Amino acid sequence: MSPVASLLLILLLGAVGAIVSAPLSSARRRRAKHAGDLAQLEAAREAKYQEIRDAELDFKLGKHSQEDYEAVDATLRGEALEILDRIEDLETAAQQQR
Repeated sequence: MSPVASLLLILLLGAVGAIVSAPLSSARRRRAKHAGDLAQLEAAREAKYQEIRDAELDFKLGKHSQEDYEAVDATLRGEALEILDRIEDLETAAQQQR
């Protein structure tokens, strides 16, 4: 086999390999992005839970009135529910991609 033919064969095999492996690497990137997004949302969820606990402690220590506590608590719990919804949406999307 001539050197030119060998070179063309190697290039052809490389192109076929790249085409065949492209879907696998894009799926891997999507899973990595999903894992990163999920980790960020889970950290946000835990931070929001801590804010709720802190607000409750502040109320118990007398730093907030009942009305102020209820307003802050409702806001924080609403934000926590939004985070939980985003986590659920992300997990649902990940399951559908499998």
